[in-house]
Amino acid sequence: MGAFAGFGERAIPFLKALDFHQSREWFQENRDLFERELREPLGDLVETLTERFAAAGLGLRGDRKKSLFRINRDVRFSRDKRPYNKHLSAILSPDGSKMEQGVFFFHVGIDRCFAAVAWWQPDAALLLAMRKAIATKPEKFRAMAGALRKNGLDLDTEGCLKRLPRGFEEITDADLAAAIRNRHFVVRHHIEPEAIQRPELVDELMDFTWRARPLLDWGRAIEGKVAAK
Repeated sequence: MGAFAGFGERAIPFLKALDFHQSREWFQENRDLFERELREPLGDLVETLTERFAAAGLGLRGDRKKSLFRINRDVRFSRDKRPYNKHLSAILSPDGSKMEQGVFFFHVGIDRCFAAVAWWQPDAALLLAMRKAIATKPEKFRAMAGALRKNGLDLDTEGCLKRLPRGFEEITDADLAAAIRNRHFVVRHHIEPEAIQRPELVDELMDFTWRARPLLDWGRAIEGKVAAK
């Protein structure tokens, strides 16, 4: 394992060029650049964060083999047949796999660079349990949301329902209703593109994840009760 020293100066330019060419031939000709500027640094970042998260007791881990997503797009069921993504990403989770909830996600791309702590697309049972927790124990949800706000974070509303789901129509408090309409429970942290080139990115991501801990703790408590049934 190598300590994270930053992504290469040509990381973002490489993604822009790849998006322009969208050619397997071009990618193979430039694979060494991809490995050096993007994939190897991302593996270093995942493994450096795994050590730091473990020391902080955050319960998130990964490695360079399992945690990184492929640069190749899955085009089997898509009309868009471009073979490559214009971003590279990785996930750290409680068990190190990509199948868990309550995760840390990192994304470096042409359009934006960001990190997130997320309960993304939870299964029906867990999502229902989270919504019920908001409705029946609003004080705990509000304490969690307030702690996030105090830490400079807000729950993301991307993809939320326009109406309250069935069974929650009686919820009238605006903040609770808005939360129950969520399909995901996510907080994000924007990263300046130039910051990805510096080893201090690790400290920035550690700070963000620590500030997002109220969401992790809230979701894990609910998930534990669902799993115990």
